[in-house]
Amino acid sequence: MDGIKEVRLSGCTPEPLMGYLKALGVFRLVAEQKDRDAKGCWSNGEFVLRSRLDDLQLIEFFQHEYKPTPVVVPWSGSVFFGVNGNGDKGPFSSTPTSTKIIEAFLATTTPKLRNYRETIRCAIEVLKSCGIINKDKMKGREKSRYISILRSRCCDLAVKWIDVCAVMSSEKPYFNVLLGSGGGNDGHTHFSDNFMQNLWEVLDDFDDQRSSRGYSGKEPLMNALFGTPFQGLVSNRTSALFDGGAVGGPNAGQGFERASLANPWSFILCLEGTIMLAGCISRRQAVTSGPSISFPFQARLSSTSSDSSSEKETSGREMWMPLWEVFSSKDEVEALFSEGRSAVGRRWSNYGVDFARAAASLGTDRGIAAFQRFAIVKGRIGGDNYNTSASFGRFEAQSRPGVDLLKEADRWLDSFRDAASRDNVPQRFRSALKRIESSIFDFCRYGGASRLAEILRSFGNAERELAATLGWVGQNKVAIRPLSGLTPRWLQAADDHSAEFELARSLAGIYDPEKKIEPLRANIEPVSYKRWKDKDFCDVWNSASLPGNLLTILERRMLDAGRKGCVRLPLASPFHASLGTISRYIAGDVDDRKIEELLRGMAAINYRIPIEGKGLRPRRDHPGDEPGYSAILPRQYAILKLVFLPGPLKIGGEEISIRPEATITSLLRAERTGEACSKAARRLSVSGLNPMSWRKGGGPFLEKDWSAGDVDPLRLGSALLFPVSFHGIDALRQLVLRTEKKRGAA
Repeated sequence: MDGIKEVRLSGCTPEPLMGYLKALGVFRLVAEQKDRDAKGCWSNGEFVLRSRLDDLQLIEFFQHEYKPTPVVVPWSGSVFFGVNGNGDKGPFSSTPTSTKIIEAFLATTTPKLRNYRETIRCAIEVLKSCGIINKDKMKGREKSRYISILRSRCCDLAVKWIDVCAVMSSEKPYFNVLLGSGGGNDGHTHFSDNFMQNLWEVLDDFDDQRSSRGYSGKEPLMNALFGTPFQGLVSNRTSALFDGGAVGGPNAGQGFERASLANPWSFILCLEGTIMLAGCISRRQAVTSGPSISFPFQARLSSTSSDSSSEKETSGREMWMPLWEVFSSKDEVEALFSEGRSAVGRRWSNYGVDFARAAASLGTDRGIAAFQRFAIVKGRIGGDNYNTSASFGRFEAQSRPGVDLLKEADRWLDSFRDAASRDNVPQRFRSALKRIESSIFDFCRYGGASRLAEILRSFGNAERELAATLGWVGQNKVAIRPLSGLTPRWLQAADDHSAEFELARSLAGIYDPEKKIEPLRANIEPVSYKRWKDKDFCDVWNSASLPGNLLTILERRMLDAGRKGCVRLPLASPFHASLGTISRYIAGDVDDRKIEELLRGMAAINYRIPIEGKGLRPRRDHPGDEPGYSAILPRQYAILKLVFLPGPLKIGGEEISIRPEATITSLLRAERTGEACSKAARRLSVSGLNPMSWRKGGGPFLEKDWSAGDVDPLRLGSALLFPVSFHGIDALRQLVLRTEKKRGAA
């Protein structure tokens, strides 16, 4: 470690994007041109360079030894047409632009710029050999052909620049959004022109061409590298693509408006840093059978509620810039970027939300502590032709148990994204997609069962929107099936121990043991065996309240059971709701919307799939099923529930069958609770049971004795649908039945 120094580059921070790229630029140039053993890492929001150079030596290197990468963009604009091959030495009274800045470079003689001069001449020669005489000829295949030939003839440094700008195909070039919409230009901003102008102002190679001193002192470098104050910033040369906050405009600083200001060295080092992000051809398994174009750590933008993106910006891109905290060599970092894609299982990350999942499942390259997330969108600054980078914050690469469950919904989510991207799609689709991706982001970032449950809710919300717009889906031939095939592991991993989760879980598993009636999902939406079906009388869910819909489902399943000759009510479930939780539901002390959304999400679970090879076991009885807890239940519920059991009532070793009374639900809808309870009591009596009298003096039941008081009859009736455990049923029996049988009963 003798002679090794660690230099903290306080001017090279993870955000804005320019600060991140500056760090890469400094690191790459020092390692390639000065110290091959240099290493770097991120620490406390700054880049740390470990090399043989101290602060002053680093400044001296960039001032006098730095050899610029030949950044040229001859495939965009017209600046390379009509260039005088002999160059122009000036002197210039101001910084030359367009063809003049190119000629100024051609007029230099210093060894540091030899590669630059040769690359410019090569670019002009290839234009002539391809017969491209103006920018109108530089289109489609011709542009791709030109870039390919130029790449084969220019120096290695220029090849690196071309590789970060574009990847060629036989039809057209694919440009890296990191360098604008044209692979080195953004709107009317040409990065090669700006890069050369900035070099002309700061390098001593151009001293004889300048009529003034320029920016060749140490102060600009000190500002760019270490963040020290500097008063000589250049106006009107800041790119919003790399640093939107420095563009200026209203409310950008003190006063009403501020001019755009830039440090020439910051822009230079920023573009030098992009060289680390060369494009590549990747084969994305399970997405496409052929090769597809990708650039390191880029994905389609996922708009979430936690960032500043709008729904109209979903066509943009986002970049996940890795932050490593262990000192690494340039070769190691280049390898990281050259393989810079993350995987979710066997599936490459295509959207920002996929990167979040990869980071939460440790599916990214090892050694990454976190990611700095940037969105690149059009229209925020300068108009629709200009891109702007926006920082979406830091994302820790930390394992989140349960994140692997998301892969079960990948195929469905891809088809839902496709539907939401259509021009004529109902707005509810885009809102539902944003909610899904927001919930996934939040879970991947923070973890926890409650956030995984929120993902289930967002799935349920999307299913509701799909079921409500099946006409649009059919008319537009949208290939999207109902969400299905989720494993029961969701019920374990997403259990937030809320009353709503418990209630929804008990409902979602309702089925018919005789297999004559479809599971409860068929009563919620028109689904049969993983496919949408024409609406029939089976799916009865409408825009009514949750209690109203649950009571309708109970009535429908009773009707279907009678029509198809079921021996028992088709209300069995592997999971139960405790009496304490049901009492909260009857009292209205729950979130009905949460129950509905969880129910729709859980309805997509395949309850026949075993859990960890042990089979799906019924949930253990809750403490709320103990007899003492039943005291908080309305007695009306106890007498009514005993008439709506999915099997016989077990007392000791005896099983007593109780035939349901269909008119009870109609009476509850009419708010005739007393009459409904009286009918239930008579049904129990006919079955040989001995209901208790509520009257102190004994005697027969009267309807007024069953008055519901403050209990909502609709909630009371809908609560009859919730499955109850054996111990819960026994507690209800003890609440309203005498131990001995009715006289004369067998």
